[in-house]
Amino acid sequence: MLFMSGLLLFTEIKVRMLLLCQMELSLLTPFATFKDISMKKLLLAATLAITAVTSACATTSGNKQQDYTANKATVKAALTGAFAEHDVSSVDKYFADPYIQHNPLAPSGVAVLRGMVGKMSKGPKGGVEIHRLIGDGDLIATHATYTGFGPVPLVAMDVFRFNKDGKIVEHWDNMIPVAKPNPSGRTQTDGATEITDLDKTAANKAKISDFITRSMINHEKIDITKYISPVTYLQHNPEVADGLKGFGAFMGEMKKKGITMEYSKLHKVIGEGNFVMTLSEGSFGGKPTAFYDLFRLEDGLIVEHWDVIADMPSGKLPEGYPGKF
Repeated sequence: MLFMSGLLLFTEIKVRMLLLCQMELSLLTPFATFKDISMKKLLLAATLAITAVTSACATTSGNKQQDYTANKATVKAALTGAFAEHDVSSVDKYFADPYIQHNPLAPSGVAVLRGMVGKMSKGPKGGVEIHRLIGDGDLIATHATYTGFGPVPLVAMDVFRFNKDGKIVEHWDNMIPVAKPNPSGRTQTDGATEITDLDKTAANKAKISDFITRSMINHEKIDITKYISPVTYLQHNPEVADGLKGFGAFMGEMKKKGITMEYSKLHKVIGEGNFVMTLSEGSFGGKPTAFYDLFRLEDGLIVEHWDVIADMPSGKLPEGYPGKF
């Protein structure tokens, strides 16, 4: 309604300006005065100003970014309430059925999650430190460290899907133990956190999708500098050093040992601004593997990378298990 009112107002103003311009044109004779010409310039300036403002408004509307503040706050509260404070009431507050669980340690359903948090409440408190939050459509992806889930802290990448009521209805994750800093002294979770370049979200997602597909799945011979910055490439994998040289050295060492790393399918590409997370499956050393990768881009090139690489679920799985992806 507000938009229509603004459109009608703009149309009325534009019509009046055109009528005035036509009146002024009749004055532009060889005997036109300075005052007449000044008035025409004034009208022309006003018309250009209105056009500029209208164009700016249209551009802003077309590039409007989705606000993920509420869903990100829900994820923070849900993780803290359920898995740090072990508050059973937080389950019904933030989760809803049909709740689909892709972690193989538990079946789907809010009742199951409620029971699990209830059991955890009888033990020591846990801890959740969220390092990064990325919003994309109805998904929120996190990069976090968990304590209290076992003998050692765990690094995880989680993805939560929301329903229209703002509650979590699906969950995917990949978790591995916290490791020592890599050869460049970087940990699995430190590094940049600020989300920027929101207007480049689509381009960055396309760039990463193309990189994973062409380089990791199809094994095409590509110019790697078209994807990864040759100047700055900060690496957080526990085994890999910074830079293209560090990445090349790691891949060369694996080849010497006869260890292969294969990506076979890209399942999800989740991006917000300069951050893009991918969920892929494949194999590592011949074992079925889930690859969760997180990339940070600058000017269309990858400048920082984190990952969580874990074995695919095997053995006895929960009844009705929906699969890792």
